[in-house]
Amino acid sequence: MTSVSTPKVKLFADGADRAAMLEMRRDPLIRGFTTNPTLMRKAGVSDYEAFARDILRAIPDRPISLEVFSDDFEEMERQARRIAAWADNVYVKIPVTNTLGESSGELVRALARSGVKVNVTALLSLDQVRDMSAALAGGPPACISVFAGRVADTGRDPVPLMAAAVELLRLHPNIELIWASPRELLNIFQADAIGCHIITATSAILAKLHLVDKDLHEYSIETVKMFREDALKAGFTLS
Repeated sequence: MTSVSTPKVKLFADGADRAAMLEMRRDPLIRGFTTNPTLMRKAGVSDYEAFARDILRAIPDRPISLEVFSDDFEEMERQARRIAAWADNVYVKIPVTNTLGESSGELVRALARSGVKVNVTALLSLDQVRDMSAALAGGPPACISVFAGRVADTGRDPVPLMAAAVELLRLHPNIELIWASPRELLNIFQADAIGCHIITATSAILAKLHLVDKDLHEYSIETVKMFREDALKAGFTLS
């Protein structure tokens, strides 16, 4: 990643706060948006369809991933087809399994064959990438979201896994790999270096983009000043 203004990896904003999404739409670096039920709940969304349709009207020119929320594959399919019909820029997020650990591969294959743009989500292993890429192969544009941040949470380095996933997907030009759930700004540079197609990022991570290439000595002094100012505000004394 030679410059924050010219990344090869596409930056997608991850969240469900309407005001924040509209603000980020004005940033040319933000190439798409992803949501999920957890983010919607956190943002206070109570009417799924009303929120989704409103966002799709407000942002018609970039891909937006909206997730199904059923645990039953038949109902997942019904929801997926309904969501897909709302706008051309919709990618329907399908979890890699249901809560019983049963693979959603057959559903993903059926949706892709009927022209639905799918974003398979919550993958954490290369075997899952291999299975879901086979289900999506030859279909419409699709995404596979590997939760690299959750891999890192287990003490494992996600970079080798993500690099292997990039190589695997070279066989399937209709599928893009998403580095999902990043934990720090560095992950954008890591995703870019291995040729990952997309990385999602929350507002908190995107807000750190101004720190790229910041002078470390200056940053050190700013940190010392922060500690000093907070000590003064707290009124700390030692007698």
